[in-house]
Amino acid sequence: MMPWKLLDRAQMPKSGEELRLYQRGREFSIRVDRHELMNSRVHGSEDALAELACARIAHRPGPRILIGGLGMGYTTAAALHRLGADGQVVVAELVPAVVAWNRGLLADLAGRPLHDARVTVREADVARILQAEQGAYDAILLDVDNGPACLTRKGNDWLYARAGLDAAYAALRAAGVLAIWSAGPDRAFVKRLGRAGFEVTEVCVRARGPRGGGRHIIWLAVRRS
Repeated sequence: MMPWKLLDRAQMPKSGEELRLYQRGREFSIRVDRHELMNSRVHGSEDALAELACARIAHRPGPRILIGGLGMGYTTAAALHRLGADGQVVVAELVPAVVAWNRGLLADLAGRPLHDARVTVREADVARILQAEQGAYDAILLDVDNGPACLTRKGNDWLYARAGLDAAYAALRAAGVLAIWSAGPDRAFVKRLGRAGFEVTEVCVRARGPRGGGRHIIWLAVRRS
């Protein structure tokens, strides 16, 4: 089997951990230590995150969405495919190198979504954006860490705690959608969403889309008022 080739390294601003970009043939992988965060061959559930959320709001005039976490650009590309010419996508990415990789080495994987005029990239923590804006988005898509049930970094727990959900609620427009990707189910989190003022639908999706793969969870939480 062809060996993996290390292409680049980057330090994560919050934790100081090293993020590494690897390539093996046409396959790319982003890892922290031995833990793989993203793989270019496994993005069916990332696509579904955008498709399910945007299906709820694409009919609105000039829909505006916020995506927390750029990854390899697949969620952004799927959102652009679902939205019309008047849609706007704001992508929050904490690691500048990930943005650079998506403009360069990884650009063709998802069809160069960052080159689309509808996209604005903000090199910032999505938590800060949520705290700073109110009534700004029709949908907020979060693919941060592994979701509330499988966190690997304690610094990300704020997003999934009541304070983070309250901030997301405030940042949404009326009947806006908070869509959250998770590596696994979490009943306590679903109850927390309900207490924060959301009507919740849980969807099980496959990691490789129609080709199967592992099972992931997407929560579609609609703001009640």
